[in-house]
Amino acid sequence: MNERPLPLAPDYRNACVTHLVPALLEGTEEPEWIPAAVLESNSVVLVVLDGLGWNQLGPRKGIAPTLAAMEGGSITTVAPSTTAAALTSISTGRPPGEHGLLGYRMAVSDGVLNTLRWNTADGDARTRHDPTAIQPLDCFGSQRPPVVTWSAFANSGFTRAHLAGARLVGFKDREGFVDNVVDLIAASEPFVYAYWDGIDHTAHEFGLADRYDEELAKCDRMIANLLDRLPPGTAVMVTADHGQVHVGDSMIDLPAEVTTLLAGQSGEARFRWLHARPAAAADLAVAVREAFDAVAWVRTADEVVDAGWLGPVVAQAARDRLGDVAVVARDGVGFVDPAEVIPIRLIGRHGSLTPDEMLVPALGAVV
Repeated sequence: MNERPLPLAPDYRNACVTHLVPALLEGTEEPEWIPAAVLESNSVVLVVLDGLGWNQLGPRKGIAPTLAAMEGGSITTVAPSTTAAALTSISTGRPPGEHGLLGYRMAVSDGVLNTLRWNTADGDARTRHDPTAIQPLDCFGSQRPPVVTWSAFANSGFTRAHLAGARLVGFKDREGFVDNVVDLIAASEPFVYAYWDGIDHTAHEFGLADRYDEELAKCDRMIANLLDRLPPGTAVMVTADHGQVHVGDSMIDLPAEVTTLLAGQSGEARFRWLHARPAAAADLAVAVREAFDAVAWVRTADEVVDAGWLGPVVAQAARDRLGDVAVVARDGVGFVDPAEVIPIRLIGRHGSLTPDEMLVPALGAVV
């Protein structure tokens, strides 16, 4: 009988995305996994390629020669391995338990907040749930660096939550991404944060097949173009917020034994928080373990906190947003929440603590 794999917990003490900004912008850390030449450079570009997992990059180095030639290896992202939590951990340098953005859909006082769209069932929530109150920590050590991102993201609630105080420089296409970074470094900016989400979108919609490979190759050429155009001495560090796994139609409905104990759900398909009816939390944990122990890690909220998945400190505001039981997919499955409306069928998903989702690149080069 094969032993069931253990969850890959974030390495918050060492090799984790939480240490990138403190090292590259603030200079308060010198992780051994960041190339020394990058740490010594006077100008640094931190590129986040949303969705590029280390385990997906590894077998595809032939179509990503620029990334393959860069120095470095893998580090862990945060838990859950999802964009809202991880990007906020990158910008604040803190785990989700401290910054409080705990996943794609998160429990708030009047329902469930979609943290990327910043809405609830009642619509736009930017007024009802101030992004800087939901996520109160300083971003980028209060240094207000330029952030190169999609122009369409400029006024979103999530941008206000995880990029508060930054100077946003918008682009509309891949060429604009590179042009903006080059122009900012030419203007003597010492640190530029640049975000691209094409790999993530492609994996969600088309899976980890030909279309994924095509987007990865385009991103590799984009990084090559960037390195060719930046002035000598500029460092480029490439990382990601999470990886991906193929789920496709392997979505599991919760059985009646579970739903009868439920008040609601939050989180995402591969890291689902279940909120119990009054006085039903213990029974819910038992029912969920009986239903899903074969395909998932099932943990109570206390067990998640005690295991340090959300970081060594979990603020009370963050603790209040958790459900009672977490269902964290171990196999290539997801768990259905009927209240979660997604406009496209997702093939690739993430959020759990498998190596394919948790390991991300930390690759550096100096021009």
